[in-house]
Amino acid sequence: MPIAWYFDFVSMFSWLQWPAVRELSRTHDVALRPILFGALLKQMEQRGPAEIEGKREFTYRYALWRARQANVPLKFPPTHPFNPLPALRLCVAAGGTVEAVGAIFEWIWAHGRAADTPEALAPLAVSLGITDLRAALSTPEVKATLQANFELAMQDRVFGVPTLAIGGELFWGADAHDFAMDFLANPGMFDEGEMARLGELPVGLSRI
Repeated sequence: MPIAWYFDFVSMFSWLQWPAVRELSRTHDVALRPILFGALLKQMEQRGPAEIEGKREFTYRYALWRARQANVPLKFPPTHPFNPLPALRLCVAAGGTVEAVGAIFEWIWAHGRAADTPEALAPLAVSLGITDLRAALSTPEVKATLQANFELAMQDRVFGVPTLAIGGELFWGADAHDFAMDFLANPGMFDEGEMARLGELPVGLSRI
């Protein structure tokens, strides 16, 4: 089954799932697809959790707790949410490889560094073999690849990041990774019993 991972560097939960996705990529062909989460939210006419008072603080604390439970380093960058477009474009310009994705994630979330401008990312870009970062980020090819990733996300009906798309089914969130792996091992699990019925359950109308 085809496997794609949709993610954004602004998402700390993408960082938390990254070690498992990296491990998965060693045994399966995983298409790494960076997308702009903000554009996804705009498409759905929704706000992100960091834009909602109360939910913002809970989400940050929960992410840090999850990281500590998993023994994964997590240090927030200077501001959040931040503009992830430079980091997303750098990922594409560097080939979208496992090494590039990992290096950018570590720059932001393991070390808490800024990633919202070409200047902030310049040292990282050099380590990835890109010396003229501003020029690399503005190439039509880089912009077209990000746009194509977003269009694929729309075709796959992606509604959040991180999301593993496996054989047409979506598994949203770092905490759904085990669920996704179970489906990968047992692709018929949605075709039987209550799992099958859930796919046909009608939507009720609230009268509140």
